[in-house]
Amino acid sequence: MSIFYNPDDIQDQVSELYLPLRKKNQNEIAKKKVIVIAGPTAVGKTALSIAIAQILGGEIISADSMQVYKGMDIGTAKANKDEQKSVYHHLLDIKDINQSFNVSEFYRTAHRACRQILFKGKVPIVVGGSGFYIHAFLYGPPLGPPSNQEVRKKLEEQLEKLGAEELYERVQMLDPEYAKTITHRDKHKIIRALEIMSITKKKVSDIPKPDVNQKPLYNYRLWFLHYPKEDIYEFVDKRCDQMIENGFVEEVEKLKSQGLENNYSAAQAIGYRQCLKYLNSEKTLDDRITFIDEFKKASKKYVKRQFTWFKKESNFRSLNLKEIGIEKAEEYILQDYEQSM
Repeated sequence: MSIFYNPDDIQDQVSELYLPLRKKNQNEIAKKKVIVIAGPTAVGKTALSIAIAQILGGEIISADSMQVYKGMDIGTAKANKDEQKSVYHHLLDIKDINQSFNVSEFYRTAHRACRQILFKGKVPIVVGGSGFYIHAFLYGPPLGPPSNQEVRKKLEEQLEKLGAEELYERVQMLDPEYAKTITHRDKHKIIRALEIMSITKKKVSDIPKPDVNQKPLYNYRLWFLHYPKEDIYEFVDKRCDQMIENGFVEEVEKLKSQGLENNYSAAQAIGYRQCLKYLNSEKTLDDRITFIDEFKKASKKYVKRQFTWFKKESNFRSLNLKEIGIEKAEEYILQDYEQSM
């Protein structure tokens, strides 16, 4: 019986004869170390994770909701072909743009990849800036029902027609407690909340949350990389300009022809949303300037949200790269991996 037993993927042996072995298996799996590298946009997570993977003999699991899509390369800062050749990356290019992807599917797919990496005797390195996805990887996805495409499509149409503020008011009326935890700008959360309430006839606030105090499945080594916000904002400006120079507009134009606008989540991704708006305009010089400005502003707002999220993740150790530098950060992560029990 594999020590990478997981009740989600393998039929559970309910006989009491299996219980001692199952307990041993869970103890063994908990000893396995998994490195998690998080951090805001443009901080250098990809380069550092590749360097660490090459030294330890690791493979990278992308914790990004958009890098799963084929063709969403430049705007998601996806590892390029050379980087992917140097270290194997999981959860890249596994979906066509007309397919859906959610956090529950991410959890299952990421943990399957994690078990495969460990089975090969290698080191899993989870990398990403999405606090929501990384939190789900560590503690499990939200416990709400699976998405219903028919319900979701109707809500997305209402959002387009009525606007986010009106739908947010609906959440406030139906579930005031949950509404306090979001704003009218959280379009994804508004739609998901209304979807859950439509399917279950229950308040979102009444649905149990994953237990963050449960015994972890693995020995997670958790790191949050960052620079001062002002420095990252400068990095973001340069990155956005570089993305456009590298063909980002052409990338979005191609994806648009493949049905990007029919994938609500992908079409709302930072950069892609602003670029679609530009492509649907008269594309004057003023339109282009507005697009670039909105692209940079949205990216900086996301950086701010990333800092806010990870401040609440108390198990992560913070590395200020401006103070210690990339090489020292790499050394800290490697030493911690080698010395931890």
